[in-house]
Amino acid sequence: MTIMPAVDDTAAARTRGRTPGPPWAPRSLAAVPDAAPAAASGTWTAAGDLPFTGFWAAPHDAAILLTDGRVLLAGGEDGLRDALGNAALFDPTADTWSAAANLLTPRRLHTCTRLADGRVLVVGGVTGAMTDPAAPIAAAEIFDPATGAWTATGSLTEARFSHSATLLADGRVLVAGGCSTRSADSGRALFSAETYNPATGTWTATGAMNDARFGHPAVALHDGRVLVAGGAVTLGHGLYGSLGYCELYDPAAGTWTATGTMGTSRKAHQATLMPDGGVLATGGDAADVLVDWWYSPYSQTAAERFDPNTGAWSSVTDLPWGRSHHRDVLLASGKLLATGGTDSSTFDIGYQNAHIFDPAANAWSGTIGTVAGRWAFAAVRLADGRVLAAGGITLSGAATPILGQSTTTATTEVYTP
Repeated sequence: MTIMPAVDDTAAARTRGRTPGPPWAPRSLAAVPDAAPAAASGTWTAAGDLPFTGFWAAPHDAAILLTDGRVLLAGGEDGLRDALGNAALFDPTADTWSAAANLLTPRRLHTCTRLADGRVLVVGGVTGAMTDPAAPIAAAEIFDPATGAWTATGSLTEARFSHSATLLADGRVLVAGGCSTRSADSGRALFSAETYNPATGTWTATGAMNDARFGHPAVALHDGRVLVAGGAVTLGHGLYGSLGYCELYDPAAGTWTATGTMGTSRKAHQATLMPDGGVLATGGDAADVLVDWWYSPYSQTAAERFDPNTGAWSSVTDLPWGRSHHRDVLLASGKLLATGGTDSSTFDIGYQNAHIFDPAANAWSGTIGTVAGRWAFAAVRLADGRVLAAGGITLSGAATPILGQSTTTATTEVYTP
């Protein structure tokens, strides 16, 4: 259990966006406008339970929409952080799950990417029971929706977990960063990156990033470049810091270029490509540093937008409530749904709410109540425009009935706009 220093009620309210911050506070910590948010729309309804319980650390996509409209969920971890080998398929016509063939290698902190031909590539991660430090694996495998079978494919050139995996315009997959073993008692963040060629099943090293990082979102831009935004870096045994640094990968040149830095450092946040080509970043764990003499122990309310034409980040209206380990899903309307998550001061409970961001109005909606409170869960937009949320952690830390074991859930629900 993490013990946080006492914070007076006034400071807590300020950092949660309920009253204005001091004159020197940066925009990312300032209050949201006093005007009441617009009424929330849409409803959440319960769907069938998963055939197993588990969770999936942000920001990686655990739920993959298949070309036939079903959703694949594979691997993950249980409440003791042991790797899972389970896989399941969601049928959107009946809103039910069925067990799929197990992974060849149980894994957590891995990535899942739908290839251009509809198959799903699962890469890296950590297998077996929880260890400290975690040991990465290089194994990769492919799920074929037509046969329901898993097949081993070429191994990474460098074993890694908590990396990013992004489908490129030419059909290759870019895997970047992640974490590896530094010594018997510590891990290290990685600079390296590599690409997978599905035609040959082989991996090839590509240019190294400017900054080592793991647990970072990666977004394919409209022009084919890939943006990696923030993430974490190892500082020591069990110690991690967040990054504000961002960079761009050019697939044609195989090189990385530093780009604009976010207004606040972030890990356990989300980054989403918006219809206008910009990228919206929201939330994340509490900042690790004192910013202009201001520090908040809570998950971040800050949201900001990346402009790929200028390489700069600019603030947008703050989230109504700070959250990390949440999920952002772009709706068919072009608005963004932010749901679930937790507070990084305790990680005790999953949030039972959601909000919608309207980029045209630069405003967040009022609260939409969800069926269950969850964090570190899977979420994806279905082909019919609804949003599926599945699994995750409901209780952790001091709130759990069993010390040292997070409570995970098999429940799922569907949001209808």
